[in-house]
Amino acid sequence: MRHATVSFVLFAQLYGAVPMIAHAQAAGRGITKSAFGKLDDGTPVDLYTLRNKTGIEAKVITYGGIIVSLTTPDRNGKYDDIVLGFDKLASYVHDSPYFGAIVGRYANRIANGRFTLDGKTYQLPVNNGPNSLHGGDRGFDKVVWQAAPFDHPDGVGLVLSHTSPDGDQGYPGTVHVQVTYTLTDKNELSVAYHATSDKATPINLSQHSYFNLTGAKRDVLDHVLMLNADRYTPVDSTLIPTGKLASVAGTPFDFRTPTAIGARINDRDEQLRYGHGYDHNFVLVRSATGLTHAAHVLEPTTGRTLDVYTDQPGLQFYTGNFLDGTLHGKQGRVYGFRYALCLETQHFPDSPNEPSFPSTILRPGAAFASRTVFVFGNSGK
Repeated sequence: MRHATVSFVLFAQLYGAVPMIAHAQAAGRGITKSAFGKLDDGTPVDLYTLRNKTGIEAKVITYGGIIVSLTTPDRNGKYDDIVLGFDKLASYVHDSPYFGAIVGRYANRIANGRFTLDGKTYQLPVNNGPNSLHGGDRGFDKVVWQAAPFDHPDGVGLVLSHTSPDGDQGYPGTVHVQVTYTLTDKNELSVAYHATSDKATPINLSQHSYFNLTGAKRDVLDHVLMLNADRYTPVDSTLIPTGKLASVAGTPFDFRTPTAIGARINDRDEQLRYGHGYDHNFVLVRSATGLTHAAHVLEPTTGRTLDVYTDQPGLQFYTGNFLDGTLHGKQGRVYGFRYALCLETQHFPDSPNEPSFPSTILRPGAAFASRTVFVFGNSGK
C-alpha cells in the first residue's frame, strides 16, 4: 500500500499526467445536478453530469459513487454509452452486480471473511460463497456519499466523501474516505482515492465500471486487450488466491501483446474453469516513476479505445461471466453473458491473509492515496 500525507485537493491537481487524445471539439463543458430518486428510507440520491469540451459525458450518482453513464465517440464521431447500468435507482439497490460503483472497504475477496491483524481476528460478512466480497453486505457501493462538484481550468469533477464507522461490516477503525472524479478536456477520467483511519485496518479501493465499447450491443469477446502484466495470482475454486505469482507465459492469461478477449477464453484450463472465464488479478509491470500503463483496449468495429493508467500493483480483469441475460439495463437493454469487461485497479485479493503480497494495512497517522486514470480515444478511420 502506498502511504502519503497528501490531501485529496492535491490529487485533483495531478490528473494531467497522461498523454492527450484529441477529439472533435464540442461546446458545453460543465457540471449539472439533478435528482435520481430516493432510497426506501427517504434518503435522496443526486445525479451529477460531468461534460468536457470534447463532448464526453460522465454521469455519477451519490449512491455508491456509481458511474451510471459514460458517453464517448466512435471513429465516426458517434457518441454512445460504454458502461453498463440501470435507468432507475431501485435496480442499483436491489439488482446490481456492482455496476459502476466505488468498492471497499476491501475491493475483491477475503477468504472466509476473516483476517488477523495485530493479534486480533476479525470476522466480516460472508457474501460470496464462503468469502467476503467488496466490503461485505453493505460496502461503499451501498452508501450515499456526500458530493462537492468543482470546475478546474482543465476539467470538471466531483469530490465524494464518506465516513465508515469503527466496526463497519466487521472492520476496525473509523475511516474517512474521499474519492475524486475528474473529467478532463484531455478525455481522461481520473479517479483519486484518499483515506485515513484511527485504527489499523485493511484498505483496498477500486472503481467497478463494466465497460463495453460497442455500447453494449453485443458481447466483448472481439475487444482486443493488452495487459501490462507478466504474472497473475492463480485462485482456488472459490476464487481466492493460492498465494503464488504465476507467469502468464504460455497460458491463456498472456495479454502482453494485443489479443482478442475471446481468443482463448474457452480453453480447457483449470483457472478459466474456476472463474467461468477471466476473473483474476494480474500483477502489473510497474513503472519506475509515475503511473503505470496497465491496459489498452480496442473495439475494432467502432474504433473506440480505452487506456488505463494506475499506481496500484494489481488489476482484476473480469469478463462478465455471471451476466446471464436476466438483467435489463438502460433503455431496456438485456445484458447477456460476457457483455462487459472490468479493469479494476487494486491491491491483490486476500492480501490480509497473504504476508507475501503487498500490504493493504492502513495505520493511524498515515494515509492511503492512490490514483487511476481512464483515457478514452479511438483508432481513427
